[in-house]
Amino acid sequence: VLVILVIFLFLRSFWATVIPSLTVPLALVGTFAVLYVGGYSLDNLSLMALTLAVGLVVDDAIVMLENIFRYLEQGDDRLTAALKGAGEIGFTIVSITISLIAVFIPILFMGGIIGRLFREFGIAVSAALILSAIIALTLSPSLAALVLTNPHTARHGRLYQWSERVWERILHTYERTLRGALRIRLLLMLVNLALIVVTGWMIMAIPKGFFPTEDTGMIFGFTQASPDTSYMGMADAQQRAAAVVMQDPDVDSMGSAIGGAGSSGLNTGRMFISLKPWGKRKASETEVIQRLRPKLAQVPGITTFLQPVETIRVGGRLSRTQYQYTLQDANMEELYQWAPKVEAKLKTVAGLQDVASDLQQSSPQLMIQIDRDMATRLGVNPNLMESTLYGAFGQRYVTQIYATLNTYHVVLEVAPAYQEDVSALSRIYVHGSGGQLIPVSQFAQLVPQVTTLSVNHQGQFPAVTLSFNLAPGTSLGDAVNRITEATQEIGLPRTVETSFQGTAQAFQSSLSTQPFLIMTAIFAVYVVLGILYESFIHPITILMSLPPASVGALAFLWLFGFDLSVIAIIGLLMLIGIVKKNAIMMIDFALERRRNEHKSAEEAIYEAAVLRFRPIMMTTMSAIFGIMPIAIGIGAGSELRQPLGVAVVGGLIVSQVLTLYTIPVTYIYMERFSEWLSRFGRKRRPGEIPHDHSVVVANRFPPPAPRYRDAAE
Repeated sequence: VLVILVIFLFLRSFWATVIPSLTVPLALVGTFAVLYVGGYSLDNLSLMALTLAVGLVVDDAIVMLENIFRYLEQGDDRLTAALKGAGEIGFTIVSITISLIAVFIPILFMGGIIGRLFREFGIAVSAALILSAIIALTLSPSLAALVLTNPHTARHGRLYQWSERVWERILHTYERTLRGALRIRLLLMLVNLALIVVTGWMIMAIPKGFFPTEDTGMIFGFTQASPDTSYMGMADAQQRAAAVVMQDPDVDSMGSAIGGAGSSGLNTGRMFISLKPWGKRKASETEVIQRLRPKLAQVPGITTFLQPVETIRVGGRLSRTQYQYTLQDANMEELYQWAPKVEAKLKTVAGLQDVASDLQQSSPQLMIQIDRDMATRLGVNPNLMESTLYGAFGQRYVTQIYATLNTYHVVLEVAPAYQEDVSALSRIYVHGSGGQLIPVSQFAQLVPQVTTLSVNHQGQFPAVTLSFNLAPGTSLGDAVNRITEATQEIGLPRTVETSFQGTAQAFQSSLSTQPFLIMTAIFAVYVVLGILYESFIHPITILMSLPPASVGALAFLWLFGFDLSVIAIIGLLMLIGIVKKNAIMMIDFALERRRNEHKSAEEAIYEAAVLRFRPIMMTTMSAIFGIMPIAIGIGAGSELRQPLGVAVVGGLIVSQVLTLYTIPVTYIYMERFSEWLSRFGRKRRPGEIPHDHSVVVANRFPPPAPRYRDAAE
């Protein structure tokens, strides 16, 4: 709706608004077909791609229709205007579409988890753009030739006349300011070059993250009690913690479990907390967690760790908290000596919450030391001793009883009263070789010990995993750097190897590939533009529209408190493809004027900027308003999409203001550089015949090509 409203405000014609608006449903339906053939489904990433595509698919149709509309305003009939407009702007549309799709080439061939996640995103956007270009080159001019009318011959109301005066005033202001900008072109060129440096500094300084925390309405809780806690004691503590959770007004329901698979023992448990629907609660998922943390900390005998359940979970590890840091050492004693020191140090690191360790060294254990000589004299078999103890305390399965409706398991064990007292072991008797009953205390001794509850391994070596959550306002990149500095401060020996696991490990891997991904996308666009324009100069001119956009995107992310996450990087890649369309429309028109009308670079780019001002404004405004719902964060789960929208909107706003002036200036300097290269290439000694030319009669030489062609090529 916002995109269609933008088109109507600029063209102020019903049919001129309908024609590009038809591109949206047609392109989206075609994209659904492509996704179906490719075996993809509608999920968060594909829906985000389609939402983003709504503001982009109309660009080609807008450019085509605006050019046709301009010829109608000049007095041409509908068919002539459609033929002229389509013929003049067709190559520009092809250039915009192909160069925009080139941005996704690195994503399509990107390996790893990130590549697999965003391959569907790239295919969805690319399919929508290809279909929109086909529609703009075929359907849009055909409909324009059928239904459009000359706007000057129709009768208009006061609103149209008022808007026409406003538009003429805006255009006149741009013409005047553009002439002033061309007089201070050196200053603007230096500003554009300075923005490249500012972009590099902002990329280094902005907080970095992985995936934004999405409000799914689900919270996972991990509970832990002392290793000597019995099952009944753990169940009681778990119920008290669950009662605190259920008192929160935004909690809808929850499930609870103790021990089982994935836990370290009966002293651990899990909670699955479901919040009320997004529209029926006042607090976000993160706010609920921060509200419950101090309340659960007051529950005696149990420690509760909470973390949000994320839709996109990378790393595969589910621990006490959200992120993991692992210590490994072949020497177990050294590992167990340093793990508590590292844990204590991490608890002092700013920005970390709920630091926990899976190392539990205070687990009580009762060792039964058998005097084998005495057992042999008494005729006691050690295997019989083990079988007797298992039958008493191990819940030995004996048989099944089949009733009419149910089946019952028969389990052998001593009475529960004897399971709670260690002295019950002295009352256990075993059979000797002669059939007599012999008390266990006669040949065995009970030795209580404190030991490690379990020995965890990673690979082939013992490992201790320290897990942590991030405090509000702390980025994952800052936390990783602080943890690395903290381990260096305490003098951790080199034999203890450290590594991040799970999401933190995936973040480190993606962080190392992000610069390569951006540079590859820029290089792909440069190669495509170089092939289209058969030039290595003007692709640079077009790419000089990127510094203002990147500064705007990073500034908006920083201003609104977003990290430079993977989603934000996708937004920056989208900007590489979107913002250069303004430069393509200007430069393509300027080259055409120089080629056909032999105008100077200043005249050609000035005329191109003025004539393309309206389609530039229309396409940019439609893209901004199309992506605005993503940037505002409308709907459940918007936290995942919002950084992309903020980055794209911020980049478009800043680039729209600056590139209207910096691109003409850059074009003039690049044209002069191209002319200098042409003169430099033609220099040779007097009388020298170039080695690649044949000797012909002087008056048989073909006429020299105009200099503007050399400059353009």
